[in-house]
Parts: sequence; structure tokens; C-alpha cells
Amino acid sequence: MAGADRAGAVRARVARVSAAPDPTDPALPSGQQWTLRHGADEVTVVEVGGGLRTWTRDGVDVLAGYPADAMALAGRGQLLVPWPNRVADGRWSWDGVDLKLPLTEPDLHNASHGLVRWASWHLVGQESDQDGANLTVGHRLHPQPGWGWVLDLEVRYALHDDGLTVTTSVTNRSGSAAPYGYGAHPYLSLGDTPLADVVLTVPARRWLEVTPDRLLPVATHPVDGTPYDFRRSRPVGDTALDNAFTDVERDGDGRWSVVVEGVPHGRLTLWGDEHHPWLQVFTGRATSATEGSNGIAVEPMTCPPGALVSGTDLVVLEPGVTHTATWGVRVG
Repeated sequence: MAGADRAGAVRARVARVSAAPDPTDPALPSGQQWTLRHGADEVTVVEVGGGLRTWTRDGVDVLAGYPADAMALAGRGQLLVPWPNRVADGRWSWDGVDLKLPLTEPDLHNASHGLVRWASWHLVGQESDQDGANLTVGHRLHPQPGWGWVLDLEVRYALHDDGLTVTTSVTNRSGSAAPYGYGAHPYLSLGDTPLADVVLTVPARRWLEVTPDRLLPVATHPVDGTPYDFRRSRPVGDTALDNAFTDVERDGDGRWSVVVEGVPHGRLTLWGDEHHPWLQVFTGRATSATEGSNGIAVEPMTCPPGALVSGTDLVVLEPGVTHTATWGVRVG
């Protein structure tokens, strides 16, 4: 090819690459939107973070999500891998090596809620029939500052007559054992019900005290005689919750269930399987149009806050091993 022709070809390629996007078709902040429908239910899963943006039944919110033209705020619907909650100063160690994670909660000087909340996920598969609908999203987590392992993540969302089930599978693709923790951050929708009037049941015998300034773990205590005892259903009242709970009471299937009543759908139950010895309840809620609708966050977790440092209930994945945990939400 002559020099002039080569130059022209290069200019053409550059022009195509640098062309401005069509202003009538802007990219959404949460990326691609994947929809599940079954009966009266509709669920939206997003590319950014691989989490839940919305779930409605008959057009009424089951989960308190966020608009399509907004980022996920306050962790709404996000997946928390490879650790939930906070690591103080981002500092931890593994096998005698000191590590430092980026401070994603800079105001409190913490590394918060893992490394995949803002990563791009891809659609692995989607199917539906008369019994339900499901889709699976995936992401490969690579080594980065403060984290030295390759994990393959898959999350399956399944809608059925009994509600929504979320199954997370994580496989260690590295050549050495990987520490691992998981959490999810759905908000159960309150609609217009005042928080104080919501009736809450949390089947946990112990609660985790945190520091008031940085929300870091201090110690667990029995719930007996404290404002954190919700083993018997009662209104939230003036109790502010942003605490983890453990030593949970389970049913015959090995599941614990947190119940929220007095909401538009009457009763919502979020359950976790035997791989979730911890859960967090957060009653701080956003009410503005930019922050989404009212909700209580009920967060199933495989380990407590600070587990990368303390090692408490931390999963150690050997090379090639997969860890799977399931939680879900029932309506009514």
C-alpha cells in the first residue's frame, strides 16, 4: 500500500474510533439491563456490579432499588466480594504478607464492601418456562492492589412462584489458597410505611457492637435485654440499626429468616442458608428521588465485618475449589 493510502486508512480508523456517541442513545450508569419476568414479578439485574436494580410485583416495589438513570447508592442491590463490610485502613495480612487495599470509604478511612461493586459483569445465560425464570451473570476477579488471587464469580437469579432465589458460586482459579467472604445488599421496600411502624423479626441471639466513629467491629454481645433483640416480632420504633447479627436460629431446612411486616406487600421474608452464619440489618434509608425508595437493608453474609483481619468465619478456598451460598426473598 502506498504511503498516502496507508495514512488515509489510518485516519479513517481513527475517525471511526473517536466518533462521538449518539446523544439519543446514552449509556446507562449501571450498564446493560437484564430482565426476568415470571407471573406478576419483574426483576432487573445490571451489568455494573452484577446486582439487583429493581424487583416489582404487580408494579409495586418488593425491593427498594434505584432508577435506571442513576448509579447504585447506599449499596442498593450490590454484591460484596471478596469481603463484606469494612477493613480498617485497608490493612490486612495473609501468609505473613502485609497487604493494603484501596480506601473506598475515604471519609472513614476504610476499604468497604469488596472489589466487584463497580466492575462490569457479563450475562452467562438466561432461560424461562411456566415454572419460573432465571439468569446467571459472571465476572472474573483479577489480582490488584491489596488482593492477590483470581476468582471466577457466578450469580444465578431465579424467579419462581415462591419468590426470588440468589445463588452465588465462587471458584478459586489461583495456584494458592484464597481467603474469601461474601455478602449481598438488598433493601426490602417499605413503600410509604414509616420506619418506626414497620414490624421486624431478626432470629439472632448475638449482635455485633461497632465503633461509633468508623463503624468498625468491637465485640459480639447477647441480644437479651438490649434494643437489638428482635427475636420476637416488634415495631422498629426509634431503634437505629447498622449492625451485624450472628448465632442465628434456623428452621428444619437450615435457613434463618428475617421478616419485615406492615409494608405494601404485607410481609417480606429474607432468608439465608447454612453458608450464611451472619447477617446485617441497616435501617438508614434514602427517600429522595435520586437515592431510591424507602427500604431496610437485610444483608446475608458468610463472615462478619473485619473478617480479613480477624479470620472469623473466613472461607479459605483451595485452588480449583468452589464455594456456593444461597439466599432469597419470599413475598406474603
